[in-house]
Amino acid sequence: MGLTPCVLAVDAGNSKTDVAVVTAGGDVLATARGGGFRPPAVGVERAVDTLADAVTRAFAAAGVTGVDHVSACLANADLPVEEEQLAAALHARAWGTSVDVRNDTFAILRAGVDEPRGVAVVCGAGVNCVGMRPDGRTARFPALGRVSGDWGGGWGLAEEALWHAARAEDGRGEPTELARTLPAHFGLGSMYALIEALHLGHIASGRRHELAPVLFATAAGGDRVARAIVGRQADEVVTMATVALTRLDLLAEETPVLLGGSVLAARHRLLDERIRELLAERAPRAVPRVVTAPPVLGAVLLGLDRTGAAPEARARVRAHFDV
Repeated sequence: MGLTPCVLAVDAGNSKTDVAVVTAGGDVLATARGGGFRPPAVGVERAVDTLADAVTRAFAAAGVTGVDHVSACLANADLPVEEEQLAAALHARAWGTSVDVRNDTFAILRAGVDEPRGVAVVCGAGVNCVGMRPDGRTARFPALGRVSGDWGGGWGLAEEALWHAARAEDGRGEPTELARTLPAHFGLGSMYALIEALHLGHIASGRRHELAPVLFATAAGGDRVARAIVGRQADEVVTMATVALTRLDLLAEETPVLLGGSVLAARHRLLDERIRELLAERAPRAVPRVVTAPPVLGAVLLGLDRTGAAPEARARVRAHFDV
């Protein structure tokens, strides 16, 4: 097998892209990092151009012009039709003979397991869940936000905290320390001032995600409303995991449940403990753990699975990326 390039692995999120060129024997020839992958915002071709920048640099560092297989795990590939569209766009770039495109949640799942078997729940800006079995069966959700039944993630938690805090201050809702801690994060003295600043654009809308850690800190301090919001997020995580396990006929088997994304990776004690309590009740054979390996490792392993690489190759590439 030598050092012949076999797999181009791509893990592309909304904020950054990681790529790796790997041999069939599991040797990593080159890696590169690029910008975020946002087809809904810029269109498919411009988004793929962002990938192309990182791929070109990785190919140059590896001294190659192409590979046998492209294994791409991409943000915003939420529906099969989107995966097909993105696969066609990547195939047109002629980086590899064959191309597989999956949602980027599959990269987190595969990075955290020794074989393609388990369930992953990702809670970052939004929330998503996927599951897989070695026979190729998968479980997934559209993960398009409230329109597809989702709740939570960093953005959703911030919105929920703002809603409760606003109602607490004006008398429509239950008192909560969030009415003080949320505006205080921006140096403001009231929810009215924060609402005004957000509405008028004095505070960029994108900064709302900063309020999720404030919510968790307020919950850790014992605030009942904040704790209830965190508890609901735990319930959503466990509900998604349990449904995926059930769909894959894994509920009665010891099965890894991987937790990833910025909200879950932060290991907020209240959230983490409640997730484990609920899993023990609803899916007692589940084995929860937080994924710490980089998702691009998962994209590599999925590519090696696809090309039939030996177990030793998977072990070698995992040793390269695991820290």
